[in-house]
Amino acid sequence: MIINQITLTKIIDNRKKKKKKKTFRNVTFTFRSNTGYVLFLVAAHEFGHSLGLSHSNDPGALMAPVYSYQDPDTFVLPQDDVRGIQSLYGKNEDPVPPGPTAPPTPDVCDSSLVLDAVATLRGEMFFFKNRFFWRSYPQSYTLQQTLITNFWPDGPDSVDAAYESYQSDRVFYFKGRQVWAFSGYDLVRDYPKSISSFGLPKNIKKVDAALNDPETGKTLFFVGSNYYSYDETTKTMDSGFPKRVDETFSGMTRKVTAALQYRGFTYLYSGPYMYEFSSSTGRMLRLLRNNYFLPCTNY
Repeated sequence: MIINQITLTKIIDNRKKKKKKKTFRNVTFTFRSNTGYVLFLVAAHEFGHSLGLSHSNDPGALMAPVYSYQDPDTFVLPQDDVRGIQSLYGKNEDPVPPGPTAPPTPDVCDSSLVLDAVATLRGEMFFFKNRFFWRSYPQSYTLQQTLITNFWPDGPDSVDAAYESYQSDRVFYFKGRQVWAFSGYDLVRDYPKSISSFGLPKNIKKVDAALNDPETGKTLFFVGSNYYSYDETTKTMDSGFPKRVDETFSGMTRKVTAALQYRGFTYLYSGPYMYEFSSSTGRMLRLLRNNYFLPCTNY
């Protein structure tokens, strides 16, 4: 075959039209750091493809199309990946010693779901459960579910409480005795800190829930059957606290597991339920399911 100039041009053009293969050029690989791509996770993902697995719609799966940081020292193969590989090759018939099992990806419409935290961040509503959060956009009935570490890789992998301070324009995440502060997606210098840096007693092991009132500049921290009031302007705890939750929020006798202030109302979560209060009077108005703000509800 004689290749003339026209034929050569066609060959070059056809090559340009072909889809480029994915490469790992200029990618930083690490063994454990969240500042690059963990080699173990990338290799395991590609090995899954070589075994016949395609991408998964489960955001918590190893075979999810978007890379998500996970600590390789504590990594357990998610159930979605286990089911996928078993559908191709069958279950292992040999006895397997018991070991850790990865928790399933939570279903936001599960009626028994107990949320870890709820917060409004930049006008959007965030619902946290285990390693995940759901993000609800204004004027939209769709939810985006993703891993917490996808958005805040320097933060905790799960949270006990969360809130946005309108005064400092920071987002705070609490887990155990520590608190993380973020400006956007960037960890604020000198964080994480002890939760006692807010003025909470040092014997408190965790914050159950938190909510910020932009009108008063106060943030309420719920711990057990009590709550504390923190002044965001002076960065000090208000005197006369802690108080019992039911002193201010009449009828709220159960433990608060998450809290939210939205459009002039205060919502206190307890287990699978949510209690609606008037923010001005503290009077209880309605008892709702905790997925009331989620698109899977019918009211």
